[in-house]
Order: sequence, then C-alpha cells, then structure tokens
Amino acid sequence: MAAKGRTEMEVGGDDVAVITICNPPVNSLSIDVLLSLKESYEEALQRKDVKAIVVTGKGGKFSGGFDISSFGDLHSGKIEQPKVGYISIDILTELLEGATKPSVAAIDGLCLGGGLEVSMACHARISTPTAQLGLPELQLGIIPGFGGTQRLPRLVGLTKSLEMMLLSKPIKGEEAHQLGLVDSLVSPNDLVNTARRWALDICELRKPWIKSLYKTDKLEPLGEAREILKFARAQARKQAANLEHPLICIDVIEEGIVSGPRAGLWKEANAFQGLLFSDTCKSLLHVFFSQRATSKVPGATDLGLMPRKITKVAILGGGLMGSGIATAMILSNYPVLLKEVNEKFLNAGIDRIKANLQSRVRKGKMTEERYEKALSLLSGALGYEKFKEVDLVIEAVIENVKLKQQIFADLEKYCPSHCILATNTSTIDLNLIGEKTKSQDRIVGAHFFSPAHVMPLLEIVRTQHTSAQVVVDLLDVGKRIKKTPIVVGNCTGFAVNRMFFPYTQSALLFVDYGMDVYKIDRACTKFGMPMGPFRLADLVGFGVAVATGMQYLENFPERVYKSMLIPIMMEDKRSGEASRKGFYKYEDKRKATPDPEIMTYIQKSRSMAGVTPDAELMKLSDKDIVEMVFFPVINEACRVLDEGIAVKASDLDIASIFGMGFPPYRGGVMLWGDSIGAKYIHGKLAEWAKRYGSFFEPCSYLAERAAKGIPLSAPAASQVKARL
Repeated sequence: MAAKGRTEMEVGGDDVAVITICNPPVNSLSIDVLLSLKESYEEALQRKDVKAIVVTGKGGKFSGGFDISSFGDLHSGKIEQPKVGYISIDILTELLEGATKPSVAAIDGLCLGGGLEVSMACHARISTPTAQLGLPELQLGIIPGFGGTQRLPRLVGLTKSLEMMLLSKPIKGEEAHQLGLVDSLVSPNDLVNTARRWALDICELRKPWIKSLYKTDKLEPLGEAREILKFARAQARKQAANLEHPLICIDVIEEGIVSGPRAGLWKEANAFQGLLFSDTCKSLLHVFFSQRATSKVPGATDLGLMPRKITKVAILGGGLMGSGIATAMILSNYPVLLKEVNEKFLNAGIDRIKANLQSRVRKGKMTEERYEKALSLLSGALGYEKFKEVDLVIEAVIENVKLKQQIFADLEKYCPSHCILATNTSTIDLNLIGEKTKSQDRIVGAHFFSPAHVMPLLEIVRTQHTSAQVVVDLLDVGKRIKKTPIVVGNCTGFAVNRMFFPYTQSALLFVDYGMDVYKIDRACTKFGMPMGPFRLADLVGFGVAVATGMQYLENFPERVYKSMLIPIMMEDKRSGEASRKGFYKYEDKRKATPDPEIMTYIQKSRSMAGVTPDAELMKLSDKDIVEMVFFPVINEACRVLDEGIAVKASDLDIASIFGMGFPPYRGGVMLWGDSIGAKYIHGKLAEWAKRYGSFFEPCSYLAERAAKGIPLSAPAASQVKARL
C-alpha cells in the first residue's frame, strides 16, 4: 500500500522527467515524500532517456513545507530522526543541486519552508505571479533546516533574506521575480511546459546552469554584511528578548558568509536539530495545532450541520467596538448595515470606519480601489425598517442590561426568524440579555476584542438554549473574517476576561502590600506580555475597570480583592490614558511615563485597606512577581475549565495568547502552568492565601491535580460533558 505522501515521475517525449510532489492538501514534505523525492531523482539521473528534470507540486501547489504533524512524531519518537544533514546536505545539496542533469522548479500556489528550500536547490525556478514563496519556520521556534539560511541570501541579498526569515514574511511570485528568486513568470497553464523547455535550454547551454549555494553576486561585502547582521541582532533582541532562535538564525547565516556555504550548511543542520527539541518549538507547535482545534466543538461541529449563508450583517452601535466590528466585516466582503440612535452618532461611526480603512491605505495594506469597494458595502440606518433583510445582527452598545434587553426585544420583532441575534457584551449574562424574548435559541455572544478589526480572537458564547446551527454559522463567519474563534459557555466574563480578572487584581493587592507599580509592569513585559496590568488598566480606562470589577464582586465575592486605589484616582479625575493621567502620565503620542504623584493615592489606598507594607515583597525578583501575578490567573483558568465554560485546556491557551497577548512561545497560560507543575503552583497559592487572604485560595481542580500529579490540561470528567 502506497505511503500517504510520495512523488510521482513521468518522462515525456522531450526527455524531461517531471517529478510531482503528491501529499494533499498542501503537498507537505513528510519524511515519506522526501525519501520518495530522492528515489525519483536517482531514477531520473540513471535513466538514459532523461536529459533534464522538472520538480512541481500536484493540484496547483508546489509545497507548503515540511510536514508539521511530523514534528510531534519526532518529539515522541514515533518516527526516527534522520541523521544530521541527511536532508539538507545528502539529498538537497549532493543529489539535487550537485546532479549531472539540470533541474527546474515549476512553482504555483504555496512554496513555503522546505518547499522553497527544495526549489532553491534546483538550477532555476519558474513561477506564477501569485505563488507565495517564503521561509516561515521561525514562527515555529526553529530555523530553516534544508539549506534556506544559505541559499536565500545568495539569491535575494542579505537584507531581504533576513526580513523574509526573521519576520516569517512570504512574498508573491511577482516580487520574487524582481528580486531574482525566480527566473521567469508564467501563467499556471504554461508553467510546466515552460519549465521543461527551460530545463532543456540549461542542458543545451542556452541558459545558465546555476547552483544557488555558490552564488556570490547578491552578497554584500563582508564588512557591510557584518553591519547588516549586527543591526538584525539588535532588532531581534529588542523585539523578542526572550527568544534565542532568531539570534541562532542570524549566527547560521553569518557562518555561511564568513566561512563559506558548506560550513554554513553544517551549522544550520546542527542548530536545526537542537531547536527542534527546544521548549520554544514545542510551545509554538502546541499553539499551531491548538489554534486549528478551536473550531472542533462537541455538540455543534460533530452533528453534520453545514453553515448557512450570511449575506447581510447589521451592527447596532457605531462606537469603538461597533465600528471595529463593521470594519472587520466589510474587509471580508460582508455588506453591513450600521444602526445608531441619531444622525450625529451614525456619522461619527461611519467616520471611525473610514479612519480604520484609511489607516490600512496609509500603511500600504490596501489600495484606494479596495478602500472604495469596502466602503461601498457599508450603509447606515436610524430605524429597524431594513432589518428584515439581515441574517446576522451584532449588538455593540454600552454595557447596560435594560438597554440590551429592550434592543433584543426589538430585534425579535423586526428581524427575520432565521436571523442570528448576537451581542458583543464582555461580561453580562446572555440569559439576562435575552430574558424578554422568545428567541433564546438564536441568541449568542460574539465577543470581539478591541480594536475589533485588528485583534485576532472571537469568543463565541453559547447558552444552554443557543442552537448548534447558530454556533456552526458563527464559527464560519469567524473564519471568513480571519479571526480565531473559541466557543465558550455563558458566565460572568466568559473565558478570557474571567480568566484574566485576577491579573490586575493580584497586582493591586501587592501594591497595597508595598510592591512598586512600575516594577510589576516591568516584570510582566520582561516575561513577554505586551503590557503590564497597570499600563493595561490605563489603556482600557478606569471606568471600564470599575464596571467589570463590580460584576466580579457580585458573582465571585469570596475571591475579589477590593482595592480602593482606582476609585481614589478616579475621584481626582485620573481615569487612564484617555484623560492623559492614570498610573502613568501621557504627554506625547501615547507615550507612557511613570508618575511619582501616584504614591499619594497608593498611601491613601493602603491606609483605607488597613495594610502595612511587607518588606519581603520589596526584595522580590522578576520571576517571583510574575508568579504572584499569573498563578491566580492559572487558578481561575482551572475553574473555567472545571465548570465546562471552556471545552478544552488548549482553547484557554489560544484565548490567553490571542485575547490577552500572553507570549505564544510559552504555549499559552495552561501549557505554561504545566511546565511549572500543579504541585508548585498549588503550594505557592496556598502559602499566599494564608498570608494575604482568600483571593489566592487554590480551587479544587488545581488541588486535585497537585495531589495526584496530573497535568492541568488533562481533560476532567466535567469537561467531557461541558456545561452549556
């Protein structure tokens, strides 16, 4: 029986062997495929009726790169690791590039990672204008391992190759041709025939026979190259201070420039091997697979339901959230009807959407023509008359229960019976919102994160009444608007906000007990968060922080720390970044500067709490601070999982990364917790609970796992029958 992945070879009357990579859906390079490529090449080289070779991919895709699912098998030992350098040196360099017969890569669709590396070992590349070429391996915590670090700089120059590798930034065929990465552009219909003729032209010396590994004309002089690499290192340290693989990638590129390409290949092969088994690679692979698993939802996607076609979307409220959601929708070609209460608010909402789109035009992400097309999909309304034509409504008004209840009663009256009624609330119970309707089966949460057209997460909230069809429909919409959707149960704060409400709470508690605001924020950003809890509170605004705090106080009174610090600051007209004063001062262009004045408010808050600063807390290391801020987050995440609010632990990992900016290279909040161990986390929380109160009390889920040595992410019985 044939292995799943293989190559097929066909020799034409022109004496050209066409080797086709066959491994649907993206022709990934599994070990099977690579060994089959080697066999096909060896056969082509031995056959007397073959003068030249063309390598291509089946079904309009060259290759999406090394088979990522093989990484897990390599980690677990299910498949044997090829010896170091076997693929990059023995197969691609000695056999393909060193062959006595010329080869040409015929590229269409995806040509990424190992796919591009195979093509660069050929003696020429012919591409379609829309093909995607790139080396995105750094996204997975590794470096290109099949010769890419050596060949790409020699084909496109050092600066462009660093950008493509360090930023995992693919380019289109058209740009690849301008850069010299591909030799000619043709239409998909002419691709293989043009490549065949090109290969014969090389054979008959009408076209140059080029081994990319030994090209030097695109490489900068050594002194200049070293300056470019030095700058790249500084940028990598600045943008990813906790990651070593971008620096290793730069070292490997430098080795090839300084000591020659063969030395570079060996350094690459050894570095790739080491990084493949690193914690960063394992974490980023976990994120890769977990992101794809969020759309598998028991009780919804396993029922054989097909998503219904959503042809028109209505959005209620043109504020920051409503305008952001509308922007995301029209960017994905959904016609949008924006409703506001009066002309002034409607025009302001439309202006916000225009500004969002114009920002994309300025950054070169959108043409003027595309801008006009997107804007033409937007219309405004002050009443409900046009709502009879919509398939999905998303309410994005202020967090006021009575107002939302009235809106949903109106929507039930004016919208067709199949229309999905969604709310963007971030904290209010959906059953409460839909209380005055008879349509609870089509009421669902569609919780976007601000700014909605930029942030990648969409929290889909289902109640015990929400129909599976509605969930399937929203998952499809999420995918079409390029969001990562997670389906969660209905509770205060849902999954993301509830899991992270202790992030700011624990920080406020420790400030009352003597810790420095800015030291906490620095420790969190050093750990990899985009901002610390106090900078985040400033960004969100104190009004929102207090309103959501009240929701948690009402629902979880036993584990809310009632700090008076933010209310005291609000009394003095400090409300965060919008008022230019919060925990930080904001003078030029949103730049946050520490403000010594906050000590006055902190002392007042301490005195109201009746707390004396703890001298021990002032001596804590960054690691200790991170644990004190994040272990309560893990504790709450365990509760969310135990109550069946989240379907699986990996969904919470994705929620923490895409919703709150938790560093992806740590794998998400639950995987990071497992890397530390339930026993250690439980011990620390229990110790703090004794010293600082019930806010830190470990939950039963965490206690059980600590006692039995079970990973936090292992499914519990309650998750299997997730509460809806």
